[in-house]
Amino acid sequence: MEDKYLQDISDIKNMMNRSSQFISLSGLAGIMAGIYALIGAYIGHELIRNNYDTTNYNNIITLESTTFKLIVLTAFVVLLLSITTASLLTFNKAKREGETIWNSTSKRLIINFMIPLVTGGIFGLLLLRNGNYGLIAPVTLIFYGLSCVNASKYTFRDVRYLGITIIILGLISTELSGYALEFWALGFGICHIIYGSMMYFKYDRKLIFR
Repeated sequence: MEDKYLQDISDIKNMMNRSSQFISLSGLAGIMAGIYALIGAYIGHELIRNNYDTTNYNNIITLESTTFKLIVLTAFVVLLLSITTASLLTFNKAKREGETIWNSTSKRLIINFMIPLVTGGIFGLLLLRNGNYGLIAPVTLIFYGLSCVNASKYTFRDVRYLGITIIILGLISTELSGYALEFWALGFGICHIIYGSMMYFKYDRKLIFR
């Protein structure tokens, strides 16, 4: 009787968690996003290295330069691949769990994630417009981290810790502006791989082998 009572409590708790949290986020999607980010950072590094002109440094960081446009294109491709991969893997995980990917909880998750992210994107564009190129990488890290923290109350708590870690890296990157690309790779690349792996082995793996 006591075991049945404890099981009923556990079932009620799980039902409450499912109704308040979106649990279909894929850890593998985080790993893939990190890999895409590292590849993008490497391409960006090579573009800068191969086109660096010691006599005219501003030539490669102006909005009109070919190198800058290629770096922006690389970042856009990384973002597109990350979103596409995350959508597909999350959809597959939700299907395995018998959950719907588009519900009231996922809507709240997306809204709370997008508010800081869009704000940071607009801020970054304003920095570009005014020539403050050195702050772009820290700003993207900080606002992305804030997005993760803001959305974490609607999904796994691990996302909160990922956000805090990336915010800290963004703040350090602000002080060490000469290593912006390295911090960008560390935040969007290595951190995503680490936390994605933790989430995969913590939540996804047991579902796959269930």
